[in-house]
Amino acid sequence: MKIALIQINPVIGDFGGNCRKIADYAARAIEKGCDFAIFPELVVSGYPPLDLLERSSFVEDHEAAIERLIENVPAIPIMFGCFEKRAGQQGKKLYNSVFVAKDRKIIHKTRKQLLPEYDVFDENRYFEPGPPSELFTYDGLTIGLTVCEDIWHYEVGAYRSRPLANLFDTAKRSNDHIDLIVNVSASPYHRGKSDVRNKIFSSLSAQYKTPFVYVNQVGGQDSLLFDGSSLALDATGKTIARAESFKEDMIVVDTRSWTGEIHQEEPVDEIKMVHDALVMGVYDYLNKSGFNKAVLGLSGGIDSAVTAALAVQALGPENVLGIALPSPYSSAESLEDAEALARRCGCRFEVVPIGDLFEQYLHTFENLFAGMEEDVTEQNIQARIRGNLLMALSNKFGHLLLTTGNKSEMAVGYCTLYGDMSGGLAVISDVPKQLVYELARFINREKEIIPIRILEKPPSAELKPDQYDQDDLPPYDLLDQILELYLEDGRGSEEIINQGFDQDIVNDVVRRVRINEYKRKQAPIGLKVTSKAFGFGRRLPNVQNYQG
Repeated sequence: MKIALIQINPVIGDFGGNCRKIADYAARAIEKGCDFAIFPELVVSGYPPLDLLERSSFVEDHEAAIERLIENVPAIPIMFGCFEKRAGQQGKKLYNSVFVAKDRKIIHKTRKQLLPEYDVFDENRYFEPGPPSELFTYDGLTIGLTVCEDIWHYEVGAYRSRPLANLFDTAKRSNDHIDLIVNVSASPYHRGKSDVRNKIFSSLSAQYKTPFVYVNQVGGQDSLLFDGSSLALDATGKTIARAESFKEDMIVVDTRSWTGEIHQEEPVDEIKMVHDALVMGVYDYLNKSGFNKAVLGLSGGIDSAVTAALAVQALGPENVLGIALPSPYSSAESLEDAEALARRCGCRFEVVPIGDLFEQYLHTFENLFAGMEEDVTEQNIQARIRGNLLMALSNKFGHLLLTTGNKSEMAVGYCTLYGDMSGGLAVISDVPKQLVYELARFINREKEIIPIRILEKPPSAELKPDQYDQDDLPPYDLLDQILELYLEDGRGSEEIINQGFDQDIVNDVVRRVRINEYKRKQAPIGLKVTSKAFGFGRRLPNVQNYQG
């Protein structure tokens, strides 16, 4: 039997569009001689639909879409993720399910048993855990079907139930044999996750001496980025088929010879993965939100340069507008670098000086500020002037404003609320500063798009004379190490200090992270590429005084 593994990019709530994609890809599978087609988790609704699941009209329209899909799908069985109503007064009203449809009817159902509720996941809010799964046999092939998290208990360790092990126990009790493990997923990407997945999948195949198939959603959904990377392994754990990452794709696996199509070789460079994730995220966020053009401020610094290059890659140079907003403290070199970047990217570039506006602000406050020294107030005024002007351009031209702050700055509050934090999408807000430089070097791998001078000069906000980031912050290589330990690894201050980091520096960094939570709660949505991002999935109070 030939099985098509099909990763598509659904739009949440676009039942008609999603089902048309399913039907179109099923038709392509038939053209390639396939006998069966498998699609991702919750592919009819898109994942995650969140509180839309609490609307009765959403549930009813979803049911109607499934009925139409089953009526119109081409003549091979399709396996697809959806949600379904469940009977009974107790518990949640829905299951997270996978259906198999053939000849205009449902011939098998499996319900997800392990519902994650950590990090970005909150499935227990909406779904009831499913009952133990039953084996599914088609054309002589017995399949052990699992839904995403149902195999992650090997990694997460917080679950009592082991759905995959239970399937093999069921097969043993009935003197049956599982020929293929299938996992239908909507598993978001973060840096390093592909390695974790590959180890789990390979280990499971080898442990049970059974081929394994994984079909994952692809595309950007708000802050979440789904990489696809669907694959198949033989009974020894060797990869026999792999789809591309961050693109819709279909790969075919032949179960007679256990061979398949390799559309992407491993290993994939992790910097390329982050780059491609962000490019996809920018495109999908704008496209799915009804925008096709973006505007951003170009300071001549590394963050805005990388953001602009990613936006041009995602949207095309004709759809990106770069604005330089020099103040009295902006260097001539920064303006030159911003212009050079825009020229090499091919995007439109305009200069809107803010010196006169800044002077008017100072004049307005001269009586109230009389006798007081200049401080961060005047710096923030410049940032807020820029934010207002960029938002005006966004409104007038219908462009989405992209913010350019990185994760290191966001963590310690080295950013201005209603200034450089203004915008509709924070492209690199989950990219630590050192990774920003690595992305810049990747962008320049074939030709110099980002001027070398931008990579070589010390980072500066240029909001006062001779200002450099390291006047106020630890060196970024040091800062990023502390932040990774604190934010991603969940280490406390004492643990970090015991690893050899300076006590005063660690305590200051942790203090800054704590007191700037209120800023991050008001920041635009950002694209998630690390294991622990600010925003969706991070649940901390604004007001708290735990200093560990």
